Amino acid sequence: MTRHEDLAVRFGTPLYVYDLDEITAARHELFDALPEEFDLYYALKANPHPDLVSALRDGDGRSCRAEISSTGELAAALEAGFDGSECLYTGPGKTLGELREAIAAGVRLFSTDSVTDVRRVGEAAVGHGVVADILLRVNSASASATSSIRMTGTPSQFGFDSETLGDVLPDVLATPGVAVRGMHYFPLSNAKDEDSLIGEFQHTLAGAAELARRLDIPLDYLDIGGGFTVPYGVPGERGHYPKLRAELEAALDTHFPDWRAGTPRLACESGRFLIGASGTLLASVSNVKVSRGRKFVITDAGINTFGGMSGLGRLLPVAVQPQTGAETESASLVGPLCTPGDVLGREITLPALGPDDIVTVPNVGAYGPTASLLMFLGRPAPTEVIVRGDDVVSASRIEHHRSYLPTAPGASE
Repeated sequence: MTRHEDLAVRFGTPLYVYDLDEITAARHELFDALPEEFDLYYALKANPHPDLVSALRDGDGRSCRAEISSTGELAAALEAGFDGSECLYTGPGKTLGELREAIAAGVRLFSTDSVTDVRRVGEAAVGHGVVADILLRVNSASASATSSIRMTGTPSQFGFDSETLGDVLPDVLATPGVAVRGMHYFPLSNAKDEDSLIGEFQHTLAGAAELARRLDIPLDYLDIGGGFTVPYGVPGERGHYPKLRAELEAALDTHFPDWRAGTPRLACESGRFLIGASGTLLASVSNVKVSRGRKFVITDAGINTFGGMSGLGRLLPVAVQPQTGAETESASLVGPLCTPGDVLGREITLPALGPDDIVTVPNVGAYGPTASLLMFLGRPAPTEVIVRGDDVVSASRIEHHRSYLPTAPGASE
């Protein structure tokens, strides 16, 4: 019996298994690919499981910081051992209530997307008697890479448009309770190759230098985003970046001659690269049937378990590709839900499977349970097991419950 089969017997399926050794390897690899002066933020949206977040924080001098976009992610970061001061709070729709909660928890660095966003951060900071540091997220007018998920160069809810930032900058700088410390870029996600990623970073650095000079923007801190890639639900290895460090250093020497002395301080961020390859989804086959000449393999894991990334503008993965052996066949891999949309892979190559066999889907550490339709049809969430080597570190399951609120004025629960 393989280790995965043993875990499936012990904990049942659907089951996510996350390997902390793989996370440590990815963290070291990404730090090695960046100039040593860079901070590295982990984007909790990829997977907020506290054990995984904690593994990225515990780095022997090469620790990630936390990039968060909600008070829920803030709670996960704090549970994992982060201090509020180690968090960058992002997102275009921050409410005054969540900003107050974040500042009360010690968060002092915020990426802002609009004048309204800046004013809300300032109001929350003034209410706590502090000054919050803000980065101006910039939506550049142009972009370098043409592949991957574009996050700049188009109309967007994210960031200040670079061509009109100068018009609103006086209002930003005059806002009580905030201090502009620099800029935040996030031009692309999941770059398909190293040259595209390097080209986008070079474009970002040149644009940031020009914008800071032209508008006299304070630039103590510059976050140039991410874009590091790893396969999603299919076999394969995460991206490799042997040229990135030298190319970044050369671009920084050109545009920011004092960067090695800390002016500006620099950062990148990553979600999927750091944890994507750590995760494996195990599902049990409940039935195999043929309908009008087409074979369907029905498992206990559907779109409620592995539902795809809403950030890609789609509900489902294009197609998962389970690990296969010598004997394969073409079939559709579907889940147990009462909807024809519960398809994980349509007419894909699968191992020859029968009832009670285990299907193994690799590279699902990022955008798994928390990016899925967990509550659809009321099925239980998958179990998530954390391993390090042969040891099981923890086993847990997300639980949902309904809390009734008082309906009469002044009533209490």
